Amino acid sequence: MFTIWGRPTSARTQKVLWALAETGIEFEMVLASGTMGPDGSVENGGEPYGIVDTPAYRAMNPNGTVPTIKDGDFTLWESNSIIQYLAMKYAPDLLYGGDLETFASASRWMDWEGNVFLPHQHTLVMNLVRLPPEARNPDEVEKARRALLTPLRIIDDQLSRTSFIAGENFTMGDIPIGMRVHRWFLFDLETPDLPHLRRWYEGFRLRPAFQRHIADPALHLSG
Repeated sequence: MFTIWGRPTSARTQKVLWALAETGIEFEMVLASGTMGPDGSVENGGEPYGIVDTPAYRAMNPNGTVPTIKDGDFTLWESNSIIQYLAMKYAPDLLYGGDLETFASASRWMDWEGNVFLPHQHTLVMNLVRLPPEARNPDEVEKARRALLTPLRIIDDQLSRTSFIAGENFTMGDIPIGMRVHRWFLFDLETPDLPHLRRWYEGFRLRPAFQRHIADPALHLSG
């Protein structure tokens, strides 16, 4: 039995759901969150799904964050580590070509997503989606928008030389960055001309796994 605890509107959960769909693994999803629930974010008065503060959950994930997975007797948290685990155990050929150097290159981009792209995009999510209108800060939005132009150009430059983020084939490295780029375009912010990034984006948007778990704007714009 494979179980994932998380929520469909969580970027970190979405990454793992995309990877699961790519591998074709059947799973059970348990809705869990300390910040979001069926009626939206706690910042807007919604009740969270919960579970993450229970002793049972904290025994699996002491951070009380999502997602967490349990694959048989094995438990794992941290979304990019989960994706790497899924790639190595279930889909090495699909998600890194069964090649160590490709795995390392894709892993590098996954680390970069969390260190460079995520913090500024979190600012955008809070000020464009999650916070009530009176608490939003347009100056913070513009600051984050400008900050993200640098990583977007780095992605575009990489894709001027390779078809995908870690080489000529789709890998696990395309999943976290692809999800972030999708959110960027959904926010409809001023964007420079990034032809290689747009070519890559339009291509992976056709993947059934992306369509199943990432494409729907409501998954990213629900407050």
